[in-house]
Amino acid sequence: MNNRQRLTAAGDALRHQREWFAGLRTEAERGVPLALVNADAPHEIFRAMGVPYVVNQWWSSIISAKRMSGRYLEALRDRGLPDDVEQYSALPLAEALAPRGDDAPWGGLPLPTVVVAECTGDNTRRMFSLWESELGVPFVPLESAAAETVPTDWWNLMRHDWETAIGRDRVDLLHQELQAVIPRLERLTGATYDAGRLAEIMALSNEQAEWNRRTRDLLAQAPGCPVPVNDIIPAVMIPQWHRGTPWATAAAESLYREVRSLVDEGRTVVPRERRRLMWIGRGLWFDMDFYRSFEQSHGAVFVWSMYLALAADAYARYGDDPLRALAARFCAFRDQMYTPPWSVEWYVKEARAHRVDGVVHLVSPDSRSSWFTTHALETAGIPVIEIRADNSDSRALDPAELHQRVARWIESLDT
Repeated sequence: MNNRQRLTAAGDALRHQREWFAGLRTEAERGVPLALVNADAPHEIFRAMGVPYVVNQWWSSIISAKRMSGRYLEALRDRGLPDDVEQYSALPLAEALAPRGDDAPWGGLPLPTVVVAECTGDNTRRMFSLWESELGVPFVPLESAAAETVPTDWWNLMRHDWETAIGRDRVDLLHQELQAVIPRLERLTGATYDAGRLAEIMALSNEQAEWNRRTRDLLAQAPGCPVPVNDIIPAVMIPQWHRGTPWATAAAESLYREVRSLVDEGRTVVPRERRRLMWIGRGLWFDMDFYRSFEQSHGAVFVWSMYLALAADAYARYGDDPLRALAARFCAFRDQMYTPPWSVEWYVKEARAHRVDGVVHLVSPDSRSSWFTTHALETAGIPVIEIRADNSDSRALDPAELHQRVARWIESLDT
């Protein structure tokens, strides 16, 4: 495969997203309600209401990719607000509070009608409350519950036996909360929730997850990595933000079929693959070229990021009650990524399945479980290098120094 040839699925997804966002801006200018939702909130509610929404962290990735995160975060500081706390979640708020310039990414995010976030800590609640106190945008919080017991193989249970994996009480809590929140969202947006439509959305998103599972397993089993991870990320995540639509399900199928054809042809990103690497953490949006920095010099390729793996293991939920299944999709969402033993056992499972030689672990300042992740991987015999920085704050890392550090670490794997 040509080292700079982009996956068709990635190019199609990026083009679709630009066209979709342009249409969304036009609708917002006409007065159509718009929701801003955190990544771990149940977006499907808004889709079942016919209300367009933007995912908070996706918009942060756009700001960061445009190298504008520092400017907006400094605008927070100018208003007496912290610019170094959960930047990945704070960037859309920072842009909304900053003076609007002609160079705003993609024309800028329209002011939303409502914002929704699961409150996993005091910082999150206070941050999203600022949308209401500073900008007059109603904030609808969802609570976050913890589990008393955790199954060791939750990824095998989540699709059908999620009551066992998560716990009935925990699912009950979010299910009841969603039942109470829906009427409030209807009042705020003027839209009507359609339970039948939610059933269709859940069926399509489950089908999408199954295609993602096939793609993940195919990449894990391929003799050599056939696709660059910085193409897999947009090809997977942009359709994820459109979960439950025919386009997103078709995009997931197209990605699988494209990867299948590359594997069948024997294509590889690195002709002489010497090191298979795993990236744990959020995407490094302001330096996506980082993931391909070591292919020619070290024969090292990133074969894994959490985005495809989560799309494969964390979203599918089957059940007779679509709203309850949706609650089950999100009430343990962060646990799967960040809370041991949920997260660490999954990371070890994925590292072994993908036959990785080492892990680059991005540890964000708000991480509370980095030690457990690194410890579990190293105990399993998998070398780890930790990088401590915020993934969306371009002030957080010196790209040259980062590349040098990781290059030295890759070379140390040979000793």
